[in-house]
Amino acid sequence: MDRLDNTIRPYAWGSTTAIPRLLGVEPTGEPQAEMWMGAHPGAPSRTERGTLVEVVDADPEKELGPASVAKFGPRLPFLLKILAAGAPLSLQVHPDLEQAKQGYEDEERRGIPVDAPHRNYKDANHKPELICALTEFDGLCGFRDPNEAAGLLDALGVDSLKPYVDLLHARPEDAALREVLTAILTADPEEMSRTVTEAAGSCARLRGAHAPYADIAQHYPGDPGVIAAMLLNHVRLQPGEALFLGAGIPHAYLSGLGVEIMANSDNVLRCGLTPKHVDVPELLRIVRFEAGDPGVLRPEAPPDGEEVYETPIDEFRLSRYVLPEGGAAHDLTRATPQILLCTAGNVRAGEHELAPGRSVFVPAGERAEVSGTGTLFRATVAA
Repeated sequence: MDRLDNTIRPYAWGSTTAIPRLLGVEPTGEPQAEMWMGAHPGAPSRTERGTLVEVVDADPEKELGPASVAKFGPRLPFLLKILAAGAPLSLQVHPDLEQAKQGYEDEERRGIPVDAPHRNYKDANHKPELICALTEFDGLCGFRDPNEAAGLLDALGVDSLKPYVDLLHARPEDAALREVLTAILTADPEEMSRTVTEAAGSCARLRGAHAPYADIAQHYPGDPGVIAAMLLNHVRLQPGEALFLGAGIPHAYLSGLGVEIMANSDNVLRCGLTPKHVDVPELLRIVRFEAGDPGVLRPEAPPDGEEVYETPIDEFRLSRYVLPEGGAAHDLTRATPQILLCTAGNVRAGEHELAPGRSVFVPAGERAEVSGTGTLFRATVAA
């Protein structure tokens, strides 16, 4: 197996302290938002054999296993991250596989450069995600019940929000959510900015269920995404709890440290809380206007010690081992590629000693025995 040297991405929303604290190093004073572990061409992990992209490209069947290559092609199908949100991320959705293929082909046909700021589809893949909290972790996930959203907006006492309140009460669920989100994103920018400013003041005064939106508004003053965010479920994960974010589900991470795994894609359509491009017609085509419980995942510890976060996705499978002092070693050998990540304590993986934040890549079929005391996350392929 290969010890990984991973890139930390300095996005503006990143915490300045969370990742350094995990790694046991001094903060630089700059945001450190995400540490990427995998073979994404944007920031591939480095090994003694070269980048993980180069390692996989040299012999895909050996590194990934025949089954993975047959199903997903000659590339590592998942990307693992440590994510540290010091400020809210953009409100966003991801397409399903067919939508991604269609969108990518359309933009290619129209000759839109892949790095163009108004490009929606960087590749032809979907981007389902799973986030598992390492600390208390706040986020938004999926639409709340329209009547509940109406009550949240109505309590603000902002006259310009009354039409949205009426729509949420008067129409069927999917139509109500679609019409209100469309109205928010297409409103006159100056008028919406005034509405958001007034609403933010009310949120700060009311606190309680409105508190998260007051905090969001501090980071994104006047942004229509502040109002759009109030249509969504607010979720607070405790360490070890997780959320699965499937295609078309609007979501945003607000604060906290977590382990995130996703299909290897860059496709994001933004709804707000960002200065970046928002393609409203395409966004409305992708969003699933369905209210529901966000579905917090709380895995139970099975007899073999592997806590699996179950999802309907084949490209990735995330599980966790909490290794007690003096416990038996675990044989994690598997016919698919793996990344093993330590997040607490000290874990031995093969010949490698892993402190928190350190990881290794295990080629398909290579013996992988782990021992020690601490917490180890295992990322691999479900199929």
